[in-house]
Amino acid sequence: MKQTCRMTMTSRIVAIPVVVASIGLAGCSTTSGRMFMKGSAGPAVSSAAYISALEGGLVSRSKGISLSAADRQRALEAEYRALEAAPGGQPVVWQGRGVQGSVVAAAPYQVGSQNCRQYSHTLVAKGRETVSRGAACRTAAGTWTPLG
Repeated sequence: MKQTCRMTMTSRIVAIPVVVASIGLAGCSTTSGRMFMKGSAGPAVSSAAYISALEGGLVSRSKGISLSAADRQRALEAEYRALEAAPGGQPVVWQGRGVQGSVVAAAPYQVGSQNCRQYSHTLVAKGRETVSRGAACRTAAGTWTPLG
């Protein structure tokens, strides 16, 4: 008996995002349901255009915690990864020198033709915790831009 394998258009549409998400998560590992960034960032995330489109991200709204340039970069990369690839509710954790953070994006939603996500960024430094919340939408260019 000869079997044929057909891929419907719907199967192709679903398969492509799965492959893209797998590539995007290759620089991450999971531990107890949390996503942790290895090193400072993978090459796909370090693109200045994607990070600058976040316009300082939620980390720039954190009051009372000062970050080095390297830690600020790690924090923005975590925000990008959470928005881009993390499942809703799964933290993307990062660590710097004397500071650490966790970014959690909610499930995506539509605003017109744009995909958007609400997210929060928790920073902990010297035993002090701050939480910032906001939302961002993906532009036609593929970058994430904050709302408001």
